[in-house]
Amino acid sequence: MKLHELQPAFGSTKAPKRLGRGIGSGLGKTSGKGHKGAKARSGGGKRPGFEGGQMPLTMRIPKRGFTNKWRKEYETINISVLNIFEDGMEVGPIELLEYGIINKVLDGVKIMGDGELTKKLTVQAHKFTATAKEKIEAAGGSCEVI
Repeated sequence: MKLHELQPAFGSTKAPKRLGRGIGSGLGKTSGKGHKGAKARSGGGKRPGFEGGQMPLTMRIPKRGFTNKWRKEYETINISVLNIFEDGMEVGPIELLEYGIINKVLDGVKIMGDGELTKKLTVQAHKFTATAKEKIEAAGGSCEVI
């Protein structure tokens, strides 16, 4: 098979509607929009959520709470995951990304204290929980806040 011979599987594609191409097409003259009215006009129809002039649901339901737009979101990791690294290694956000432990560094990386650490590691992160710090130091490693 050559590149110019490639084509989609039979039935997987459908030809677009050809509007306004004569009465014989079935979609000529008014192009399937009927006669007059808001839906026949260009840009016609109602916006999403419009309820015919009734107060829309989004405006009827009560609003509560507060969203802090300066909130920092940290990527969290348990120390049990850090056992995949070799003894004496320096572990930071770059290494965590390379090993696929985290997908992206949001506003920082936070190390949580769930699980056990058996390796001596130098861990660099933006935040540590108290238990995580204790367990890393108990294993002979050290914690560095970036």
